Formats: sequence, C-alpha cells, structure tokens
Amino acid sequence: MSDPLASRLKIMIVDTLNLRDVVAGEIPDDEPLLGSPRLGLDSLDALELVVRLEKEFGVRIGSSEESRRALTSVSALSAFIRSHQAPA
Repeated sequence: MSDPLASRLKIMIVDTLNLRDVVAGEIPDDEPLLGSPRLGLDSLDALELVVRLEKEFGVRIGSSEESRRALTSVSALSAFIRSHQAPA
C-alpha cells in the first residue's frame, strides 16, 4: 500500500525542482535525495525544498543538520513532517 504523503512529496519534489526527466512515481521511498546521481539534487535544491515544505506543511526546519536528516530520503522526509506537524 502506497503512502499518500510520500506520493505527494515525490510530486512536489519533481514539480518544485523542475525535474523533467524524473517520474515522481518511480522515485523509491528510500533513495537518497541529495547526492543521488539519478535525482542530482544539490544544496540550492535542498533550500528550495525546505522553503516549499515550510509553506506547504507548516513545518520548520531550523538548522542545516536538521535539513540534512529530513532530506535523507522521501521516507525520512515523510517521518519528519509527521513528527513536526501541529496536531489538527
């Protein structure tokens, strides 16, 4: 069963970073986001993602270390968002 948050994040990553040759549904949940040859994300991409995540999900990523941990993979990002979102 697919995680709806992970699917949403994959689409957001592809859209935010204009990854024309990447199909969101084909990104493995555990693939590294930064430094991956397939995705090719760098520190500027990470910054763009952090800004979008803060707007989209209302989570605050306070430090570069926290950002590095959160952006390890789609799975890690999903877990970070779930643990830092304010209860509805």
